[in-house]
Amino acid sequence: MKIHYDKYIIAFSGGKDSIALVLYLLDLGIDPSKIELWHHDIDGNENAFMDWECTHDYCKKFADAFGLQIYFSWKEGGFKREMLRDNQRTAPTWFEGPNNILKKVGGIVGKLATRLKFPQVAADLKVRWCSAYMKIDVCSIAIRNQERFNGIKTAILSGERGEESSARSKYKILEVDRSDGRNGKLKRYVDRWRPLRDWKESEVWDIIKRYRVRVHPCYYMGWSRCSCKFCIFGNADQFASAYSVSPDQGNEIISYEEQFGVTIKRNTDLKSLIRCGNPYPNITKELATLATSQIYDQQIIFNHDEEWLLPAGAYGESCGPQ
Repeated sequence: MKIHYDKYIIAFSGGKDSIALVLYLLDLGIDPSKIELWHHDIDGNENAFMDWECTHDYCKKFADAFGLQIYFSWKEGGFKREMLRDNQRTAPTWFEGPNNILKKVGGIVGKLATRLKFPQVAADLKVRWCSAYMKIDVCSIAIRNQERFNGIKTAILSGERGEESSARSKYKILEVDRSDGRNGKLKRYVDRWRPLRDWKESEVWDIIKRYRVRVHPCYYMGWSRCSCKFCIFGNADQFASAYSVSPDQGNEIISYEEQFGVTIKRNTDLKSLIRCGNPYPNITKELATLATSQIYDQQIIFNHDEEWLLPAGAYGESCGPQ
């Protein structure tokens, strides 16, 4: 399917499916000047709390390697501030735009609310608020508050695949995005496009191999998904692996779970879950250091005299939203 738009925005996490989206558009012959990568920093501009330290710079280096524009956006205070809301409004959203624009929106009006708990493992985004508040809403706010999207056709591409869950298999490949305003006076035409919905994981790795892309270091350590380091959907082995890489970060998360008296998982606390798990055997000191560094210093595209190797985490346990 090839659909013509004035602008193609890829929700770029740095994970394998978002990489495949970029390569798919390049395969279609889409003009790179029409492609933008948008990465939503989960922890904002704060110190790492839930996410991988290297992800921001990995995404930037990936964009540079393919000559693409990338813009970053975030919720002020990130995940932690939203989690610690106590009779407060949600924080403002920051987003980048062309010509070094940095804009702050919101945080002034809105409902006072209290969280004081981690997002819960559920399909309902009202309780699994990390996806809604840290990613989906941030993207919509950035679209609605940039005049450059008025009067043009824009596609927002995301990498959900039906193979990951029965719910995702029912997602529409193409639908009107929540930020759309085509029937209003601004004529802001925005579609949500999921071209990978019917792809198998093997197709994702095939296109990455063909372009010889070096993926995020978490895959080489054994993770099958490049989400947050301490993703709420992680199983015992994933949490044990994350804790082995970042024990201080893990202890902080454990302390908040104890403080709230509400666990991330319904049937166990995080400390017990970690004890039950086994860290991935492919975690090395070098990979752990790379993944937890603010600077990603590896070459994104393998040289032709280097062998492209399938990461240890390929075809592993997905442990993602169901």
